[in-house]
Amino acid sequence: MARSQETYSKKEREKKKQKKKKEKAEKREQRKEEDARSFEDMIMYVDENGHLTSTPPDPSKRKKIRKEDIEIGIPKKEVQEQEAVRSGVVKFFNDEKGYGFIVDQSSKDSIFVHANGLVDQIRDNDRVTFEVEMGVKGPIAVNVKVTG
Repeated sequence: MARSQETYSKKEREKKKQKKKKEKAEKREQRKEEDARSFEDMIMYVDENGHLTSTPPDPSKRKKIRKEDIEIGIPKKEVQEQEAVRSGVVKFFNDEKGYGFIVDQSSKDSIFVHANGLVDQIRDNDRVTFEVEMGVKGPIAVNVKVTG
C-alpha cells in the first residue's frame, strides 16, 4: 500500500493559506464597500479665500473676469529710463585687488566697480560719476571718473 503524499503539516499549511486568502478577499470587499462613495461626496470646492470646502460657493460672491485681463506667464517689465551718467561716493576700494563699491546718490544702492572700469584713479570717499552696465552677477560701474 502506498503512503499518502500529503503529511499532516502540509495539510495544515494549506488550510492556513486558504484561510488567509479568504480573509484577504473579505477585507478587500469590505474596503470596496467603504470606498463606494458617490461622486458628489468626493467633489471639493474652493472658496473666495482659496480654502477647500465641501459646500459649493455662493453665486452672489462670484467675480466677473474678462479673458483680456488674464496674463499667462510673467508680465512684461516696464522699461525704466535711467540716467546714463550717475553720481556717487566710493564706499570702499582696494588698490591691490582692483575692486570696490560705489554708493549711488539717487538710489543709495551699492554698485560693484572693478579696476577695468576706471578712467581715473579712485580712493575711498571720492565723489565720482559713472555708468552702470549689467554684469554676470549684477550691476557694474564703468567709465568711473573722479569729480571735484
